[in-house]
Amino acid sequence: EIMPSLVGSEMCIRDSSLVALNNRLFLLSMIPFFLASVPSHAQYQPSEDNIKSRKEFSDCKFGIFLHWGIYSMFGQGEWYMNDAGIDCQEYAKAASGFYPSRFDADEWISIFKNAGAKYICFTTRHHDSFSMFDTKFSDYNIVKATPFKRDVVKELAEACRKQDMRLHLYYSHLDWTREDYYPLGSTGHRTGRKHHGEWASYYQFMNNQLTELLTNYGPIGAIWFDGMWDQPDGFDWKLKEQYELIHSLQPACLVGNNHHKIPNPGEDFQMFERDLPGENHAGFSKDSQVGDLPLETCQTMNGMWGYRIKDQNYKSVKELVRLLVSTVGKGANLLINIGPQPNGEIPALAVDRLQGMGNWLNTYGETIYGTTAGLIQKAPWGTTTLKGNKMYVHILSDVMPEYITLSLNKKMGSVVDYDSKQKVEFQKIKNGYLIYTKGLSVLTDKILEVTLL
Repeated sequence: EIMPSLVGSEMCIRDSSLVALNNRLFLLSMIPFFLASVPSHAQYQPSEDNIKSRKEFSDCKFGIFLHWGIYSMFGQGEWYMNDAGIDCQEYAKAASGFYPSRFDADEWISIFKNAGAKYICFTTRHHDSFSMFDTKFSDYNIVKATPFKRDVVKELAEACRKQDMRLHLYYSHLDWTREDYYPLGSTGHRTGRKHHGEWASYYQFMNNQLTELLTNYGPIGAIWFDGMWDQPDGFDWKLKEQYELIHSLQPACLVGNNHHKIPNPGEDFQMFERDLPGENHAGFSKDSQVGDLPLETCQTMNGMWGYRIKDQNYKSVKELVRLLVSTVGKGANLLINIGPQPNGEIPALAVDRLQGMGNWLNTYGETIYGTTAGLIQKAPWGTTTLKGNKMYVHILSDVMPEYITLSLNKKMGSVVDYDSKQKVEFQKIKNGYLIYTKGLSVLTDKILEVTLL
């Protein structure tokens, strides 16, 4: 309504050029107002390096999540302090006995690389407040508080660079030990804190540590935030300033936040906890919607994130491969979690499963890496992935159907068995195609290669 009133006020001016000039000057004077009224997400413009990093990340498809800290010593998972109501000062005494003598960063990354993973995400600081890196802003860290006295983030960063593995860093927004994490959220009420500090101090502490992580360890692919869900909706986390800090230090570093909601301004990828994008079987994603950012699903290999001595219920290689394929069919990466043991070793069952996944990816990685979401993302028989004019049909079934139907508006030119390269019969039907699959071998993932015209 600005322009009509402006024009009306100038009706008495006969010189049209003067009217035009005044109009332009008025609009120029309103630019600050327009910018202030534009939603902040419209003001965030990712850099060229960031856009490139998003593409590289999307092409990775498979990453390893590592939940490791002094909580591994208790063998009860990473939530042990909160769930058991452990006094944070008593819990902290475990640090003086933490000596993961068998930790070998190069060996870890070699295991993950042989499994076909393209990146890792490591917990630099979990909710218990213990930092797994050498930080100047808290003595409660692996270098100063333990006899181990080694910076495992530094060693992992060096191993990743040597073996061409992308490094992402997990960082907790919430804290069960520090008194300046206040007001308390929905967790951490039984950890023995008797006083409280100021939120501004905690916020500065986080930014100081983030600055260290993005300054002292080389290129970081992403910061993976967790814990925002601890506070009620409307709590001011000052994300805009924090995200700007990250992007100013490393423009290519992606920002993701496991808040289980629609992405916030400044975030560069969207994650889903224990669910495929668009699904909510685990109950975390009821307020989430799939956006247009790169996608990632994080899932445990057994039942827990951190090491739990009783949890030996590891998913089979077949289950993990099918989870990977189903995730990629939705256009997302799979970030599969491992909880390293307190001695620094990767659990033997996890190594076994990773070897199985690596064997499969050595043969079928072409249908996974660098693909985009399938034209058919989920069907009773499986899913599809897409790369150029090739559509890969992934039949994830223990009983081979006589035929499968594909609802497609694209034209199919040919269908071949990915393994044997033998032609597979298909037929055009209304709204798509029918592929005759009777007689094809049943595999963990039976793949057909479709050439699209």
